[in-house]
Amino acid sequence: MSPTHATQAGETQSRPRVEGEREQEILDATIDILAEVGYDRLTMDAVAARAKASKATLYRRWNGKAQLVIDALISEKEPMTAPDTGSLREDLVGTFCGMGGLTDTKQIAIFGSVVTAMSRDPEFAETFRRDFIGPKKAISTELFRRAQERGELRDGLDLELIALALPGIVLHRTFLLGDPPTPELIAKVVDQLIIPAVTRG
Repeated sequence: MSPTHATQAGETQSRPRVEGEREQEILDATIDILAEVGYDRLTMDAVAARAKASKATLYRRWNGKAQLVIDALISEKEPMTAPDTGSLREDLVGTFCGMGGLTDTKQIAIFGSVVTAMSRDPEFAETFRRDFIGPKKAISTELFRRAQERGELRDGLDLELIALALPGIVLHRTFLLGDPPTPELIAKVVDQLIIPAVTRG
């Protein structure tokens, strides 16, 4: 972490920045509140209180909660790990049951907390899709691309489309039907739906 740079004598002060560990404390407080109450009920006041910072400090760095939340999400997200086992089935289970995957309860709580914000704030939605969802989609697509190169997949598949099937099904069941995203559920979706749909049989 870089230390806070002191303003040199005679230097005109521009917008101060919150840096290093202090910035991370604010971002961590943002994530905690986001997971607890959701985007709509998160306020700059609440973040300032949780981080033991002044609201002025937050506004010197972020122009509002949308920008703050995006920065917090980017700093927080756990990278999905993509094992290369030589088997599409094992790659899918290992990836989506691993850190940053569908069984990561904090990641799922964060995703649920911003769904309404995405429908009302196009700028927030664009940034969230690019910086939070984009890397996960790329890893999922890569799993299917590797399987295709190994000859596991049947011909004519749209990999960009099929890569979203597993998270789409699991998240639908989680948020609409109330089924927790357990390793057992993920394995069942992989074995009964994904693998039969995409492999050569």
